[in-house]
Amino acid sequence: MKKSFIPLLIVGSALVATGCDQKAGTTTGSASAPAAAPVVNKADAIAVVNGKYIAKATFDNLEKEIAERAQGQTIPKEKLLEELIQRELLVQDAEQKQLDKSTEVAGRLEEARKSILTQAEIQNFMKANPVTDAEIKAEYDSKVGGTNTTEYKARHILVKTEAEAKKLIAELDKGADFAKLANKNSLDGKEAQNGGDLGWFVASQMVEPFSKAVVALEKGKYTATPVQTQFGWHVILREDSRAQTPPPLEAVKEQLTPMLQRKKVQDMLETLRKQAKVEILMPLKDEKPAEAPKPAADAAKPVTEEVVVEEEVKDKDGKTVAKEVVVEEITEEKAPATEEKKAADSKPAAEKKK
Repeated sequence: MKKSFIPLLIVGSALVATGCDQKAGTTTGSASAPAAAPVVNKADAIAVVNGKYIAKATFDNLEKEIAERAQGQTIPKEKLLEELIQRELLVQDAEQKQLDKSTEVAGRLEEARKSILTQAEIQNFMKANPVTDAEIKAEYDSKVGGTNTTEYKARHILVKTEAEAKKLIAELDKGADFAKLANKNSLDGKEAQNGGDLGWFVASQMVEPFSKAVVALEKGKYTATPVQTQFGWHVILREDSRAQTPPPLEAVKEQLTPMLQRKKVQDMLETLRKQAKVEILMPLKDEKPAEAPKPAADAAKPVTEEVVVEEEVKDKDGKTVAKEVVVEEITEEKAPATEEKKAADSKPAAEKKK
């Protein structure tokens, strides 16, 4: 039977480095290695290649790794073992040719060693500093448990001018059906097919003039005067409202735990950075090609922007219940607003909601 490599396994696996490099009763490895690789005894091996054992643990780890990657696809154990044997043959041949002594390969091996040590350090830190139930409870109380906000259900009709909006309000005053008017007149294409229905939302999801109008309305009432936003003129109907009850702690515990772990690791890294003596030896600014000078009025100006990254916490039903916000400052050369930017700002309210 013809043997072949399994591409999924060949690329990027660091698991083979453990347990495939041992002769019976002896250890091998680079003289520069900080510690000897663990000895693999015959009783703990699954195969031997030219006197070097392949550990059962290596096979088990590879099988587990592939199972996670393959998303339910089963790969025969014989193919996994053949993959490890082929790798060991390649390693032995490369060492015989002293490829591991070349500057390029030695550098890549060193980078791999640093990557593995980085992961080991973080795992060791988290083992020594686990997230406690008290920390999870405190995070829940601050991010989820205290978020007793109100949700609103509303419809809207979006038109270009105030006059159009006033005309629609007059029709509503005469008893016209809101949903039918929305389907016929609203510029918001998506909502134009469902009577302008915006579903349930919290006020912060809408632009300020819109959200203020919704909050001020009574249940079942529509705006007596048009509401202007950057998207146009709105006629808004508030259909209902309800208290947004936070989910129980257990429902979001699995989402809160990794967030707290990342915070702990980040705090640890910041501490190490403050204690370290670091000197930057070369400038990191990218060199940009020279551009023709621009008029003073149109010249780009350096600005500092805040980039906000939100990480959502969801309950077991997939509903967002809290957000972790990370703010980063980025300084760049920013040109004056373009027509494309203006066009982007003119998106309908439903897209702003999303």
